[in-house]
Amino acid sequence: MVKIPEVNTYFIQLMDKYLPSVLEADTSAMKQNRMEAARCFKDKGVPLRSNEMWRHFKWEKIIQNTYNIQQQADAYRPVETFFNCAIRDIDAYMFTFLNGWYVHNAAPLTRFPNGVIIGSLRSAKEHCLSLIQPCLQDMDNDLYTGLYHLNTALWQDGFFIYVPDYIHFDKPVQIANIVKTQDDLFINMRNLVIVGKNASLKLIHCDDTLENNNTLINGVTRIIVKQDACFDYVKMENEDNNSVLLNNIHIYQYGHSTVNTNTNTFNGGLVHNTIECSLLEPYASGHFNGLYMADKSQNVTNCLQINHYSSHCTSEQLYNGMIDDMASARFIGHIFVAPDAQKTEAYQLNRNILLTDEASIETKPFLEIYADDVKCSHGSTVGQLDDNAIFYLRSRGICEKNARILLMHAFAKEILDKITIPPLLDHTEELVRKRLRGEAISCTQCSMQCDNKVIDFEIKLPEI
Repeated sequence: MVKIPEVNTYFIQLMDKYLPSVLEADTSAMKQNRMEAARCFKDKGVPLRSNEMWRHFKWEKIIQNTYNIQQQADAYRPVETFFNCAIRDIDAYMFTFLNGWYVHNAAPLTRFPNGVIIGSLRSAKEHCLSLIQPCLQDMDNDLYTGLYHLNTALWQDGFFIYVPDYIHFDKPVQIANIVKTQDDLFINMRNLVIVGKNASLKLIHCDDTLENNNTLINGVTRIIVKQDACFDYVKMENEDNNSVLLNNIHIYQYGHSTVNTNTNTFNGGLVHNTIECSLLEPYASGHFNGLYMADKSQNVTNCLQINHYSSHCTSEQLYNGMIDDMASARFIGHIFVAPDAQKTEAYQLNRNILLTDEASIETKPFLEIYADDVKCSHGSTVGQLDDNAIFYLRSRGICEKNARILLMHAFAKEILDKITIPPLLDHTEELVRKRLRGEAISCTQCSMQCDNKVIDFEIKLPEI
């Protein structure tokens, strides 16, 4: 097992190499912010193994590689020349990032007639600084690990979405983060979403790799949802087996706001998702759902920290996982209820299916409650597919492999049905079906075409 000081030295050398060039494009205030973040990383380093969320993280998968940071965007070329999204016809505005940089033809920011702004955070830093600067300032937060400060020091681009007060942006927005390069890249994306008072937004955030190279993505997304606003967020993760995805999402909710998240991990060599949501004012509600599927030697971790800081707030968590082959997964769920957060309702449930004896899952739901007038519950289950259900399906003429797929599809559908964008729901079900049949996108795009599972015949799940 690699030692943490080795990991810290590895990242400090990377930061010292690339930070000077990153500072060249900044204002004096941003330079100071980055240099302070660099100092914080050198003090904190990566999360220690005493941190429950990072106890079993495989740092050796990172430091065995030599990563580079792409210091400028590739020359513009139309998106369709290098990427065709598998989730089509969902009637969404699509914005694409390639290797961490926004792809555009002399239009880094798109301004809609209703005042909505979408595009590059790097450009917004130059043209909307008064709007975004208060939202970029670091807030006191125990979950801001050294990796957060590393991102603050090195980020160069990311997506920016601003929805003004009282604007309901009915058409979904799709952000596609694409990695396609022959280099082993270290990508630090910083994303910012601001949803104004009594406004609404639906966001689809996709991560895809198109090459089978080593990639390390250290992403930070800050989401601010103001009073009476509604925000729907769907995260789609489909990386290759050589990738490492460190995904950190920090959500700040104000009074009477509603947030719905749905995190779907279809593929990825080493995936670590952290979602932290702070309910700051009364009557805010958050609903957090997730589906993770891992096979071969993949490793997926989902960490949730829901902070109830105010009274009369509600939160719900439901995560389902399917682990096959020698894969492993972890779920760490933490509900914190402050002393003044009376009348809190918070519920948490994690369900898992182990498909082989070699697969493993560690699940740790956790409640930390300091108020006395609350309704809170938590639970977790780990099991296998029901042999009686498989026998029943086989007795109806369905082969064993398809019977297993049918049961797993039903298990996944509990999460997918919570997606609030109907066309996306249909396409996501199709992606799950392909994943269960060994036809995931990252496999079909791989030149090796290895380990594709052969199914006796195809059943049409939506018709059953």
